[in-house]
Amino acid sequence: MTLRIGNASGFYGDRFDALREMLTGGELDVLTGDYLAELTMLILGRDRMKDPGAGYARTFLRQLEECLGLAHERGVRIVTNAGGLDPAGLADRVRELAGRLGIPLRVAHVEGDDLTAAHPGSLAAHAYLGGFGIAACLREGADVVITGRVTDAALVTGPAAAHFGWAPDDHDLLAGAVVAGHVLECGTQATGGNYAFFNDGHRDVRRPGFPLAELHEDGTAVITKHPGTGGFVDVGTVTAQLLYETAGARYAGPDVTARLDTVRLTQDGPDRVRIEGVRGEAPPPTLKVGLNRLGGFRNEVTFVLTGLDIEAKAALVREQMTDVLAKSPPAEVRWDLVRTDRPDAPTEETASALLRLVVRDPDQAAVGRALSGAAIELALASYPGFHVMAPPGKGAPYGVFEDVYVPHGAVDHVAFLHDGRRVAVPPAHDTLVLDDVPQPSLPEPLPSGGPTRRAPLGLVAGARSGDKGGNANVGVWARTDDAWRWLAHTLTVDRLRELLPETEGLKVVRHALPNLRALNFVVEGILGEGVAAQHRFDPQAKALGEWLRSRHLDIPEALL
Repeated sequence: MTLRIGNASGFYGDRFDALREMLTGGELDVLTGDYLAELTMLILGRDRMKDPGAGYARTFLRQLEECLGLAHERGVRIVTNAGGLDPAGLADRVRELAGRLGIPLRVAHVEGDDLTAAHPGSLAAHAYLGGFGIAACLREGADVVITGRVTDAALVTGPAAAHFGWAPDDHDLLAGAVVAGHVLECGTQATGGNYAFFNDGHRDVRRPGFPLAELHEDGTAVITKHPGTGGFVDVGTVTAQLLYETAGARYAGPDVTARLDTVRLTQDGPDRVRIEGVRGEAPPPTLKVGLNRLGGFRNEVTFVLTGLDIEAKAALVREQMTDVLAKSPPAEVRWDLVRTDRPDAPTEETASALLRLVVRDPDQAAVGRALSGAAIELALASYPGFHVMAPPGKGAPYGVFEDVYVPHGAVDHVAFLHDGRRVAVPPAHDTLVLDDVPQPSLPEPLPSGGPTRRAPLGLVAGARSGDKGGNANVGVWARTDDAWRWLAHTLTVDRLRELLPETEGLKVVRHALPNLRALNFVVEGILGEGVAAQHRFDPQAKALGEWLRSRHLDIPEALL
C-alpha cells in the first residue's frame, strides 16, 4: 500500500503554477503546500496589524480558485499551512470558494498553535504543532485541511498517520515520514534547485519540477517527481535537502525525534531515491514556540566609491558621517566596505566599491530623516565621485525572532472538522529529553604523503546552508567514499573558522553523519536576531555554504 504525497509550495511566493502542475502531471493522493517560515510569520503579523483579516497566505486562495475543481475530480486531498495566523478564516474562505464554484467540499482546519496572548509584547507567538491534528481531519473525511504553524514535516506525517493508521508511539514509522517530509518541504530544492553541482553534465535545472514522496506502511519512502518535469532527483539532491536547516543526529519535532544518523539513501532508478533505515525516538518534552516582535527601526545608505584611493575615500565619508551620528547616536551603527572594484576596470561599475552604513535604534527619529539628510548633504562636500545607490528613507521597522519552549500541555491542539465537530488532539504521552549523541566512528583517513593541489573545496564537496533564528547551519557532503575519508578528517571546526573568518568569536559545533558522508556545522549567533533583523549581508545564510565551497585549501590530487 503506497501513499503518494506531493508538494506544490516551499515558501510564500513560490511558483504560482505549481499547484496545477502537480495536479495534472501524474498520480497523487495528497498535495501539500508549505507557505510559512520565521520571516513569513512576521510579515503576516504586520499585515494583520493593518487588516485583521489578512493573517493567511492569500496566494493559496487564488491558486485554489484555478485548481479546486481539478483536485476534486482527481480525488486529491490538499493539506497546507497557508492558514498562517488565521487558519479558521482561510478555511471559511475556501468553503465560500467551493460554494461559489459549486464543488461539494469538506474543509477542516487545525488550531492551537497561537500563543500570542501568553507572550505580551510579541507580534506573533506560535507553537510548532505536529501532524496528528491533520490526521484527525483526514480520518473524518476532510478534502482540504488548513493549518497554522505546524512543523513543515507535519504536512506529511499527518496524512501518513491517517492513511496507515499509525499511532503516536510508532516512532520509527513516524520518523521515516518526517525525513520524507523534510525532503519535500522546500519544494524544488529536492529536484535540483539551489543545488551545489547544478552545472554537472547536461541536466536541465531551468524549471525544476516539484517533488513527491511514495510512502509505504513500513516507514520507507521513495522521493521522485512527475514524469517529464524539469530538474532531477538523485542521492545528492536528497542529501542536500536533508542537511538544510538541520543540525545533529537528532532531528526533533512534536511527533517524534528522527535519527538522521540512521538514514540510508540509495538510487532506485532515474529520478528515484529510496529512503530507508530511519529510526525514531519519542519527541522531546517541550514544543518550540517562535516569537516574532518588532525590534525597532533600521535605515541604510550605500556609498559608491569609484577608481583610485578606495580606502581613503571610505575613511573620509565614514569620518564625516560619524561626526553627524555623534550628535544623536543610534543604538547600533555598522559599516561594511565591499571591494567589488578592479584595477584598470573596463566599466565604471567594475571600477567601484560599495561602502554600506546600517543603523538601528528603537526610535525611528534616530535613524530617520536626520541620518538621511546628513548623507545627502555630503553630495558636494565629500570624496570625488560621490554618489549613493539610492536615496535613504525615513527608516523602516525590523523584526526580531526568538525561540522559546513550552510543555506539550501548554497548547490546545484541536482539529475542527468539516461538520462542525471539535476533536482534541492529546499531547505526547511518551517523551524523551534530547541528549547529545555520541560521536560516530569516522572512516580511516586517506594515506598521507601524496601530491596535493591548492583548489576550492567545492570541487570535491557539496554544501547547503540556511537559518534557524540567529544561528546558521552549513551542511557539507562528499560524493565518494574517498572524498568522505578526506573531508571527515580535514574539515574540522578550526579549519572551518580559517575558511570562514566571519565565524570568529562565535560558537561552532560540528556534527558528523557518516551514512550521508556529511558534516553539519551550526554557527551560533552569526545571524544576530534572525532574518528580519538583517544583521548581515546574507541574512538567511543561504549562500554561506557556497562561500565555504569557494575557499581554497590543499586537496589530494587523487580526488580532483
